[in-house]
Amino acid sequence: GQAAVQLSAADDDRVHGVIAAARRVRLTGALVGVALVGGIAYLTGEPSAPWILLASLYPLTHALELSTLFLRNQIAWSRQVLARAIAAGLSLGCVVILRVSGTTDPAVYLCAVAAGSAIGNLLLHLVGRKHLPAPGGPPTAVRTLLIVALPMGAASICQQLYFWIDNLFVRAWNGEAWLGRYNLAVRVMSFGIMAGVYASLAALPWLTRQHMQGRLAAALVRLTQPVLAVAGLGAGLLWPYAADVLELIGGDPHFGLAEHALHWLLLATASVYLGAPLLGGVVATGASRAVLAISVCALVVNLVGNTWLVPTHGIEGAAIATFATEVMVAAGALVALARRGVVLRERLLGWSLGPAAFLVGYLLSTAVHG
Repeated sequence: GQAAVQLSAADDDRVHGVIAAARRVRLTGALVGVALVGGIAYLTGEPSAPWILLASLYPLTHALELSTLFLRNQIAWSRQVLARAIAAGLSLGCVVILRVSGTTDPAVYLCAVAAGSAIGNLLLHLVGRKHLPAPGGPPTAVRTLLIVALPMGAASICQQLYFWIDNLFVRAWNGEAWLGRYNLAVRVMSFGIMAGVYASLAALPWLTRQHMQGRLAAALVRLTQPVLAVAGLGAGLLWPYAADVLELIGGDPHFGLAEHALHWLLLATASVYLGAPLLGGVVATGASRAVLAISVCALVVNLVGNTWLVPTHGIEGAAIATFATEVMVAAGALVALARRGVVLRERLLGWSLGPAAFLVGYLLSTAVHG
């Protein structure tokens, strides 16, 4: 999806060619998935194999979702969000119906959720196709798309690894109880970073066009400084209430023991609001291999950090490693941008807004919390 945006954002004539190539890639990948998931379910004698096979067909509908490419390039997300909300509502409704009816087979629930997501992709196709430009322009070779997409796909795997692999270290050194407390703090971070991550994805077409016009540095400053300030303010406001939030969500005072880990994860959250837009800027330049290199380095930092810190500092050490990882992503993105002539020299004082907003939020929250 990111590769499709990067290739077409600055040239509407390429939209249909890019969609056609991306659909071939997604359909091929989905069919391989059906063969693996559905086939293994039958080969291993899984009692719910038919339901699993049916659910495994859902990724085929991701080819339909590509019809929204032009809307993404125009940063017009309202219809897409509505379609996704309807799909999520359908999935939830199906789960509720199955629960009320007494269904206990997990594969049936899996199929119900997949059905809701498939309907969502169909809705996105119906919404997006109405806004596609007139067909025309040169076709896009699958190879061209893959050259851009494969490094970013590998980078996404690295990102998932460094976000979750600390579970292995915490479980091995501290046990299941501490892992549960840590995972709740990570869940708070996951919700906290959503706005920053999605803002960067939504801004990718604009960043790509700004890069084509030689204005990427100024665009990144305009995007990153305000979101970093908002993230700093949010982290500062939540800081004194870390234990209260964990106990409230977890429903048990023991979850408050992850307070200090959450403090480090709040700093990591603010770092994401810096790193995600900058990494989006790297994607906008077409440097997908640089994105992979940054993600690999971040994974190494995370592994080394967890190996070193978890045995002595427990879940707080894992959180510190996560913070260091996100700082690495931001620093790596800055270096990658500078190597491509994109140096963020404008409004240098504006970078102090993030720490200043954190301090303001912390002082206000401390005054209320006591």
